[in-house]
Amino acid sequence: MAEAVAPEGVQEDQQPPEVTVHNLWVPIGALLLAMLLAALDQTIVSTALPTIVSDLGGMEHLSWVVTAYMLAATAATPLWGKLGDMYGRKRLFQASIVIFLVGSALCGLSQNMGELIAFRALQGLGGGGLMVLSQAIVGDLVAPRERGKYQGLFGAVFGVTSVLGPLLGGVFVDNLSWRWVFYINLPIGIVALVVIALVLHGSEVKRQHRIDYLGTFLIASVATCLVLMTSLGGVTWPWGSWQIIGLGVLGVVLLGFFIVVERRAAEPVLPLKLFNSRTFSLVAVISFVVGFAMFGALTYLPTFLQVVMQVSPTMSGIHMLPMVLGMLFTSIGSGQIVARTGHYRAFPIAGTAVTAVGLLLLSRLTENSSTTEMSIYFLVFGLGLGLVMQVLVLIVQNSVGYQDLGVATAGATFFRSIGASFGVSIFGTIFASGLNRRLAEDLAGVQLPPGFQPDSIAQDPRSIGTLPPDTQAGIYHAYSESITQVFLYAVPVVLVAFVLSLFLREQKLRTTVTAPDLSESIGLNPVERSSLDEIARALAVLGTRDARRDLFRRITAEAGLDLLPASSWLILQMQRHGSVEPAELAEQKIVPIAVIEEAAREVESRGLAVRNGLPLRLTEPGSEVAVRLVAARRAQLAKLLGDYDEQQFGELADLLTRLSSQLGGDRPDRTGPEHLQRGEGRTY
Repeated sequence: MAEAVAPEGVQEDQQPPEVTVHNLWVPIGALLLAMLLAALDQTIVSTALPTIVSDLGGMEHLSWVVTAYMLAATAATPLWGKLGDMYGRKRLFQASIVIFLVGSALCGLSQNMGELIAFRALQGLGGGGLMVLSQAIVGDLVAPRERGKYQGLFGAVFGVTSVLGPLLGGVFVDNLSWRWVFYINLPIGIVALVVIALVLHGSEVKRQHRIDYLGTFLIASVATCLVLMTSLGGVTWPWGSWQIIGLGVLGVVLLGFFIVVERRAAEPVLPLKLFNSRTFSLVAVISFVVGFAMFGALTYLPTFLQVVMQVSPTMSGIHMLPMVLGMLFTSIGSGQIVARTGHYRAFPIAGTAVTAVGLLLLSRLTENSSTTEMSIYFLVFGLGLGLVMQVLVLIVQNSVGYQDLGVATAGATFFRSIGASFGVSIFGTIFASGLNRRLAEDLAGVQLPPGFQPDSIAQDPRSIGTLPPDTQAGIYHAYSESITQVFLYAVPVVLVAFVLSLFLREQKLRTTVTAPDLSESIGLNPVERSSLDEIARALAVLGTRDARRDLFRRITAEAGLDLLPASSWLILQMQRHGSVEPAELAEQKIVPIAVIEEAAREVESRGLAVRNGLPLRLTEPGSEVAVRLVAARRAQLAKLLGDYDEQQFGELADLLTRLSSQLGGDRPDRTGPEHLQRGEGRTY
């Protein structure tokens, strides 16, 4: 007898490899390791940055160590997703791991800031592939009814690394070298690479795409021009110089070309039609500001702690824990509350307001601030970010049609990533220009040790310790004011997002909308999933026992039947498999044995099924009831999808047919290879 399947998920159109429960954890573990590399890299580098700058010099270029990775990963993410569809995800995933590891090794070997920045960009190219392909491969490996719990593990990786990253970075710097922040990727990545090569087997259904190479190049070029302009202006060149003006003009011209290209592209990297949605446009700007504030602060807070407060890299990671934990707490909590209550408008308003307050508090920090004061300020800032981050993704998923669900989610996270790049860049410009000015003022007329150059203070903060105590105090104050001024300048930017959030309109949440996982909410890289992937993820709520019971209660009512929900489920199991053995169903622990036995007694007593030995088979009246239940089940799923339009979206109509079969069990009458290729006639 074929294995009975509980009503738990969405079946997609590619056939997963034959992977059993016993060996599934091996490839999943390898995928988690690869995801760990990319997620950890977002946070582990931050606490090492002050030491890196001291070793390599170039405090004014500190922001580019972060920005180079961000821009490369942001540009590469959609390409990895589509190339994986076309040429096989395993092969591309292995390539992304190799690129990431080569970039990591070269970052560790860097001898100057120029080399490090270039190798960070290479690392970012691989990191974009790690993010998108690892989660896509889960969709190939795992039956939809089980996918929720595994994808939850990937979300948990982001939560864990956001806490451990700053701590590990500090530990490596204190006990080994900042270079181990990059070298640690090598053994982990090699293990993942070997395991993937050995155990990740199975066919993939390849899809053809019209890849928007020109659009990807143009949007990356626009971002690079504007980030270069904001990071070099006032530091390397004056704001009125021809170089800075030229970068700005070039960025605007390329943006115009990008708009023209996107209007004509078959599969645009950023569909302009999304901006026809007022909600999406508002969320895009707010996401930009959130990324701006979050990653700008994450980059410069370790510098404040290690240089101004003179704590070790490890202790700076510990000091940042209140911010990270506050962000995780409110991010997860707000998403869950919104998904359960259906009301979301208050969260982006409150979140942007609290974030602005947090930045204002951070701007009040001085070299004399206590640990308690800093912890409270960090906590407030983190709570504000968390209130808005997950809810923004949820809002945009609720505001567009199902055919745009994937690109809208990618769009929201894309703007957060670009905002992060600008935040780090602009924060860096404000910090560097302010520090140079204050140091010049504080050191004017000061007798410095023989051979000591004022520029060396910005190049290597450790040189401050060689100066007289009175001079040191003035320099620490200059560093303190330069960094906290950055946070003060960010306040009006966040207030713009606060005002925009007031214009968000609350719409009724679709039943399918659930709290996005942490990879969509707090990850740096854009998310690249199809609309069907997003629907499958959202409908994972049907995998819970209570949700299944409620669904089958509604299916039974829709069919006009007076049956227990479990009886309806049992009838559909028989309809799919021809016969079922209640004891075997009970062994699978999908439905409690007592419930199955009660359902079996009911269908037998009503003449809907008879026993042929131990198995139960449908009678003719039972088959008629099963037909009614199949139709009712499909109707209920259509209602669940809310504003889904079957006539308009043929791909989603096909999804609903296959989803309907998954949620209870039709017996396929076609099992040829061509139907298996489309995902029909398959039993998980």
